Amino acid sequence: MTAVPSLQAVIPAEAAGRRLDAVLAELFPAYSRSRLSAWIKSGDVRVDGAPARPRDPVRGGETVALAVVEDVQTHAVAEDIPLAVLYEDEHLFVLDKPAGLVVHPGAGNPAGTLVNALLHRDPGLDKLPRAGIVHRLDKDTSGVMVVARTLPAQTALVAQLSAREVHRQYLAIVVGALVSGGTAAAPIDRHPRDRLRMAVREDGKDAVTHYRLRERFRAHTALECRLETGRTHQIRVHMAHLKHPIVGDPLYGGSLKLPKGASDALIAALRGFKRQALHAEVLEFAHPVTGAPVRCEAPAPEDMQSLMRLLREDAAAHAEAERARR
Repeated sequence: MTAVPSLQAVIPAEAAGRRLDAVLAELFPAYSRSRLSAWIKSGDVRVDGAPARPRDPVRGGETVALAVVEDVQTHAVAEDIPLAVLYEDEHLFVLDKPAGLVVHPGAGNPAGTLVNALLHRDPGLDKLPRAGIVHRLDKDTSGVMVVARTLPAQTALVAQLSAREVHRQYLAIVVGALVSGGTAAAPIDRHPRDRLRMAVREDGKDAVTHYRLRERFRAHTALECRLETGRTHQIRVHMAHLKHPIVGDPLYGGSLKLPKGASDALIAALRGFKRQALHAEVLEFAHPVTGAPVRCEAPAPEDMQSLMRLLREDAAAHAEAERARR
């Protein structure tokens, strides 16, 4: 457990009557209200030299001293797992996560996760909630993720996500030849019977996905999807709800659909694609300390690029055959 030098501030007179924890969240915006409340309860916050409670009303004019205590938050073991780092400074990492890498350790994955890899690269991340992870990608979704290296950076990035100020763009290969883009605005929550799945539900949380055509094939479409919100499995659930599930999706993809007259190579590729064909290709946000724009891109992995090449060749071959018949 370590502590940085005490931070001090004077509570403004106009805050009189408000809760201490709410006022501190405004005075020390680098830290979340829940973390500040924990420090108040543990005695690491003093108001005019005396301990206080989170719900205590302030009078205005008091001097607040805050000792920022950093204790171990993550007990996972560091492991030397290679990481593709797209951007790095003392405040954050931006990574290109491969498909198949679980983000957090859990009952079925106690080791070999992104958290284990991050702790090897920066042991100090054990002092941050979730080892600095700000948002997650599903195990079999590849692409760009940002990870904070300090608590203030993590708090600021989470706030940007909550305010819908982070640009998150995905590439998805879906079943069906769409004729236009659009917006899926359908609330999402846990499936009422299958706890592994999410579902569109009237009583769910607000969820919005914008999508546009990237490339159209005979019976499939490559889509560019932009998240306005960040619900669990959001793009996967929304596309399945629109009757255009993501190719290979084991939870929401439904039965395999093969284009009529497809080549043996394309049939083998579609049958063999055992993960959702979903890739986080662009992440753009304001740097949590400098405010400068940060934009990182990760090219689609080879399995998705190969599938798109075969779909493109299939579309071209059938277009040529159709011209020849005329």
